[in-house]
Amino acid sequence: MKVTFLGTGTSQGVPVIACDCEVCQSLDYRDKRTRTSIHIEVGGKSIVFDTGPDFREQMLRERINHLDAVIYTHEHKDHTAGLDDVRSYNFKQEMDMPVYGRKQVLEQIQREFAYIFAVNKYPGIPKVKLHEIENKAFQVEGIHIQPINVMHYKLPVFGYRINDFTYITDVNHIPDEEKEKIRGSKVLVLSALQKNSHLSHFNLEQAIAMVRELEIPQAYFIHMGHRIGLHRDIEEELPEGMELAYDGLQIEL
Repeated sequence: MKVTFLGTGTSQGVPVIACDCEVCQSLDYRDKRTRTSIHIEVGGKSIVFDTGPDFREQMLRERINHLDAVIYTHEHKDHTAGLDDVRSYNFKQEMDMPVYGRKQVLEQIQREFAYIFAVNKYPGIPKVKLHEIENKAFQVEGIHIQPINVMHYKLPVFGYRINDFTYITDVNHIPDEEKEKIRGSKVLVLSALQKNSHLSHFNLEQAIAMVRELEIPQAYFIHMGHRIGLHRDIEEELPEGMELAYDGLQIEL
């Protein structure tokens, strides 16, 4: 399995518009963060988790020329706004794009992208095929995927485990029964918004504690805002086996 971090930033991205802090003014490419999303290649299949506002830019940057499915974690705009751009894959692959998400995510997509689902469709719009998923394992093109139900304040969010890889974004609480689905993973990708506490996200300290509790040998932190600090500084502070992810980082399992 190859994992590409398409984006590792929070909802505003980094740099933040009109901000002159040292992170937003940094020239380090690792401090330039588009909205959080990953691409995986597994079993010969190409799958994206979330299509944020930067989806088009990310797919062009990584030269991802084929896409078999989109899987959503939750319905917030920074994770869904780029759906329209799957139409390029529609045209090239001559197929409707399979889209997976829990019921409320698919309902939100149908509201926000109503023109996709109109009775009288405008020519050239995206074509998608919706697949509702629940908190139980499912298959995408023969790939076994296990949802992990976590909380983003009061909003349920799905993380996902594929083989020994677990991906969780936008989380401030993981129920004990869901932690059992994560245990044994070789790699965990986990949200760590900033150093200070936050209402709906793990901060860095909480994310580190969760990795330790679950005894994960390698972790990458994502969904980071400009308040977390400079990438180079935080990397020096992290325990062994934990790293900040950055846009364009690729790992293989």
